Amino acid sequence: MRTWGLSATLGNLEEAAGALMPVMEGSPEAGGQGAEKALAASVTPTGRASAPASSPGPGPLAPDPAFALVAGVRPRTLVIDTLRPKAGERFPWSGHLGLAQLARVLDKLMSVRTSLVFTNTRAQAELWHQALASVWPEALETLALHHGSLGPKLRAQAEAGLRAGALRCVVATSSLDLGVDFPAVDQVLQVGSPKGIARLLQRAGRARHRPGEAGHVVCVPTHALELVEYAAARQAIARNAIEPRHAPRLSLDVLAQHCVTLALGGGFEADALLAEVRTTQAFAALDQVTWRAVLDFIERGGSALDRYPDFHKVVRDEDGVYRVHDRKVALRHRLSIGTITSDGAVQVKFLRGGGLGSIEEQFVGRLRRGDRFQFAGRTLELVRLEDMTAYVRVAKRGDGTVPKWMGGRMPLSSELGHEVEAVFGGDHSAPELRAIAPLLSLQARLSALPAPGSLLCERVKARDGLHVFLYPFAGRQVHEGLAALLALRWGRLHANTFAFAANDYGLVLSPANAVELDEDTLRALLAPERLLEDLTASLNLGELARRQFREIARVAGLLPPSLPGKTPRSMRQLQASSGLLFDVLTRHDPDHLLLHQAQRELFSGVLELDRLTDTLHDCARRRLRLCAPASLTPLSFPLWAESLRGQLSTEDWSTRVQRAAQQLERKHGR
Repeated sequence: MRTWGLSATLGNLEEAAGALMPVMEGSPEAGGQGAEKALAASVTPTGRASAPASSPGPGPLAPDPAFALVAGVRPRTLVIDTLRPKAGERFPWSGHLGLAQLARVLDKLMSVRTSLVFTNTRAQAELWHQALASVWPEALETLALHHGSLGPKLRAQAEAGLRAGALRCVVATSSLDLGVDFPAVDQVLQVGSPKGIARLLQRAGRARHRPGEAGHVVCVPTHALELVEYAAARQAIARNAIEPRHAPRLSLDVLAQHCVTLALGGGFEADALLAEVRTTQAFAALDQVTWRAVLDFIERGGSALDRYPDFHKVVRDEDGVYRVHDRKVALRHRLSIGTITSDGAVQVKFLRGGGLGSIEEQFVGRLRRGDRFQFAGRTLELVRLEDMTAYVRVAKRGDGTVPKWMGGRMPLSSELGHEVEAVFGGDHSAPELRAIAPLLSLQARLSALPAPGSLLCERVKARDGLHVFLYPFAGRQVHEGLAALLALRWGRLHANTFAFAANDYGLVLSPANAVELDEDTLRALLAPERLLEDLTASLNLGELARRQFREIARVAGLLPPSLPGKTPRSMRQLQASSGLLFDVLTRHDPDHLLLHQAQRELFSGVLELDRLTDTLHDCARRRLRLCAPASLTPLSFPLWAESLRGQLSTEDWSTRVQRAAQQLERKHGR
């Protein structure tokens, strides 16, 4: 059988090929020598041939020796434009939606037949759809919304309208940027930071998806510094510097689910199935001890759960075949198959009519009867909440709050972060950088501009105390872990209390009592040694692992699914059930395979331990540049604003930040 894999947005094509092809016996993954590979050329996003991209992740694979990577015939032109503000904000901060550019966005939309407007979060999509609807000059039926929390029927209607050419604009999230081709789309608009080079490429590729046509994306900044990110993304695409994506390895919850599915479908023999799963990239390194633990888990739940019949899913027959004999187990398993869950989600339905989609229980739980909220492009009024279903009607008047979903903060990729740093330290000839030249000049005058090879640290004394800003450009998630680590280490040197905050560019530490920070102290704080030990001390890893375990337990079948006709379980019930299992296993079976998986995924995914380690080593190699600006700088102001979010005040966050920005702009003569 011949297998084809097509991609224009992967930076590690060789590893991706290994995920498609069986791992051959004798490969490095299987413990032997690697097979030979016939490598033609890797496909680049622009169609140019290049050497295979190196990957910081897993090592080389040895798929079938007949596999080859083949480049496209000719490059596809990609045009990246930006809506540059006429008067750039000197002190930008995150949290803006870019709605100040609504009129210019509308002009762009009306200049072509069909457009896609991409946002990074579902809440942003709802707000932009609402804003466009308020000024839409044509029939509202030509404006649509598409995101993952909408019901399948509403999403299908938007997709059908695009294919038929009946829609002028669809506001969407990543639910529409993968796996669908709409030749009728003339342009794509990206609102806010693309967060990644591959993401921008993927979204730009939705426009004019026809042979020989150039892709076109218009970037809409939500604050001035995002113009730097657009210039960096264009520069990275020109160099073919695309992020790698690594497939999961040894996901034992998925393997356990697969084993029960096979046992339910006719049975399996242990040795034969082990040989089969080892031919996949995901389980090529699966050893006998772990495999026996998986079999023990599906037979009796492991030693701690052996006394509970509900966890006895599979029986090994006399002929050595594993099968499912219990009809109750079979029913529950069929309802649990898959890794995507809607547990804890509240369905939104009209009192009379169909469903609209789902919102998170935490949001709807704060609403009272009669409260209005914005969802699915409508202003809705809550009638009642019953059995994890919110019954609504269309509100007659007024605006409503917009739901927020977990996972709404997407970190900047390492590749784009490093490119942004390089752009800051470059020649500033790109049109985006010329548009914010006053902001860059002010940053250089007050402090310094970041540059590759150096690590900028700003020490600012403000009315509310001392703030130390650091800019590794490694992404929000890494910076949050790094901030907690530095706060712990600095507190050990000088007994103190530290507040901290992070964004994609850097982090801020705010000690309760002012202390001096010299280069030697900062070097010691950033030392890569004893990272895991200090990270464990600085974070509540037990609680983080407990959260990670909940999803693993659901996929592995430890948490029974909601049955048809029964009231769906709430998030509180899910947390209680998974938390009890986590405590039992931690106390009585600490070596349980799912506990180890939760810890692995916590370090690799939530804490991004590898990226954090790389960041510390990178900081150790850099020249430190310590500055003491007289006031907050364009780079530090967004971080300072972020640190205000958790403080108690009689004013809302945006009012306080806006007032502070105006004061600084007056001070520096804007």
